[in-house]
Formats: sequence, structure tokens, C-alpha cells
Amino acid sequence: MLVAMLSFQAGASIAKSVIPLVGSPGTTTLRLAISALILCVVQRPWRAVPSRSAVPVVLAYGIALGTMNFVFYLALKTIPLGIAVGLEFTGPLAVALASSRRRVDLVWLAFAVAGLLCLVPIRTAGVRLDPAGVGWALAAGACWALYIIYGQKAGRAHGSTAATWGLLIAAIVIAPIGVWQAGGALLSKEILPRGVAIAILSSALPYSLEMTALRRLTARLYGTLMSLEPAVAALAGLALLQERISPLQWLGIAAVMIASVGALGHEQVGTDQGPGPQI
Repeated sequence: MLVAMLSFQAGASIAKSVIPLVGSPGTTTLRLAISALILCVVQRPWRAVPSRSAVPVVLAYGIALGTMNFVFYLALKTIPLGIAVGLEFTGPLAVALASSRRRVDLVWLAFAVAGLLCLVPIRTAGVRLDPAGVGWALAAGACWALYIIYGQKAGRAHGSTAATWGLLIAAIVIAPIGVWQAGGALLSKEILPRGVAIAILSSALPYSLEMTALRRLTARLYGTLMSLEPAVAALAGLALLQERISPLQWLGIAAVMIASVGALGHEQVGTDQGPGPQI
């Protein structure tokens, strides 16, 4: 799980360097299209076509997946990686809290709200956070919530290959926008190798590692480890992108992590809904 997180954040760091060259739609297209090709070679999803009853949820799952990647890369364009991931984490956190009836979850909700208050209106390295970037990161969180909900339904309706079909749908939805904006630049010698690296580091490798980890971890430990992601993202942003954030923003990230440990650590982990949020 830790290696998967590091891989994902390394891929996100490369993606952030590509966004100024081909835009967020182009970068998203590279990641989704190449990831879809890799999974198609590995899983050969044409051997298990979704049934008519499964099509609507698989379609919703794919659209949520594509939109989540698209708006997250829009957020990365203007705000630090660690803050973007911290804000995006509101999605799975909201799903966990909404499905719970425990009073203690009010405490985790308070931590989450406090974390957001520390993150959103604060200046980073003397520069105020871009409101649009903050909005895109929160939108990515909302898409992540939909991804979880429809991913579980798609997994139950169509099994493990639902993930590959969802990724194919996501690529089909986003690719026309990316090709329209970036055109042939996506296949240039400068960009395409980076796109392959993004797809492997942000999707193929962490997906494989997470599937292995899910077979060995309890639900509580899985949720606790997942909650480290905002801090890993902030450290990756510092090490790879020289992105510095304020002490108060670090406090906000810590509050979101504490809320996630409390809320997600009690969630049951299912292996039938396909890849985790790294995809």
C-alpha cells in the first residue's frame, strides 16, 4: 500500500509537469487511454461483456472515473499536490460518514471540517490559493464519492472486469476533449513517454499493488493506510515539485487524515469493485 501511494504521487508529479504542455484534458487522455490499453492486454475484457442490466451502472462508473481524473488534473494546474489530494479526500470521507450511524463519527466530521477550514482560505508560500483550483479539487472529491458508490454497484453487477470496462468508458469520454485540445502533441517524442510513465505509475502499478494488499489487510488497517495519502502527496510535492505549504495547511492535512483514520478505518473493504481510487 505504501509503495502504491508513492507510485501514484510520483505519477501525479509527472502529470503536473505535463499539464502546462498539453493541458489537463490532454494529460488525462494520456493517462486513461494508455491505462485502458494496459488493462485490456492483461484482462481481455471482451471475454466478459456487461449484461444489459449492468450497462447503466458500469457506464456511470466509467463517467465518474473519467471526470474524477479530469477535474483533479484541473486542480493540479493551480494548487499544490498535497492540498489537492487533501481536498479530494472529502469524497470518500463523506461516503464513509454518510453510511455510518455511530455518534463517534461526529468527532471525525468535526476534524474534517476543521481540516478544510485550515486548507481552503489560507495562503501557501505567501500566495493565496487559486479559488478555481480549490473548486476543482472539491469537485474531484465529489466524483470520487460517485466513483466509490457506482464502483461497488458495477463490481457486484459485473465482477472484476467492471473496472476495465469503466476505464475504457472513461477514456472514450475524455479522449475527444484531450485530442481536440492537444492534437498530435500527445504523440510527440517529448510527451508520449511521460504519458506512459503517468499511466504506469498512477494506474497500472498501484492498481496491481493495491489488489495484492487487499488480500492481506484488515479493513481497519487498509483505511488507516489510505488515510496517509494526503501526507504522502504533500511530501511528494515538496520533494519532486518543490511545493511548500504553510504550517497551518499541514495542520489541515493532519486533521483530514485523523478524520479519515476514524471514519474509513471502520469501513469494510470489498475486493469485487475493481481498482481503488488510484485509477
